[in-house]
Amino acid sequence: TAPALAFGEERLDYAELNRRANRLAHALIERGVGADRLVGVAMERSIEMVVALMAILKAGGAYVPVDPEYPEERQAYMLEDSGVELLLSQSHLKLPLAQGVQRIDLDRGAPWFEDYSEANPDIHLDGENLAYVIYTSGSTGKPKGVAVSHGEIAMHCAAVIERFGMRAED
Repeated sequence: TAPALAFGEERLDYAELNRRANRLAHALIERGVGADRLVGVAMERSIEMVVALMAILKAGGAYVPVDPEYPEERQAYMLEDSGVELLLSQSHLKLPLAQGVQRIDLDRGAPWFEDYSEANPDIHLDGENLAYVIYTSGSTGKPKGVAVSHGEIAMHCAAVIERFGMRAED
């Protein structure tokens, strides 16, 4: 079976990636994640980070990436300005948390919400629903959130595939 993800020595095939993302998605749905709900993601690059992003999208939510390397005041501003109520992270990262924000740490080797369903969530979205909100560098001194919809991502992906002639083997 071809690997879907590889990070260091760790590999996940497509089936396991889907199972993990589905279990986490169901846990997120139980916590109120749905269409256009923003979920912060402050994680180092890892398989767990990819699973988190997929799970948010499978739950119908939109992610807000918060780089753990950013200065604490920028992280705090992004979390507060975006209004996220849920933050996915890793236990070794020190991050500011606004009042009312729930943090879930997704550490390597930790149980992946094993009591939750591995089935694909029954979520229906359209091209106008948010996929993510990314913050600009802030030329005015304050970063600004830019909302990107599923339709915009789909158009971008189609253009990249066409431009570079990508195939399934790629």
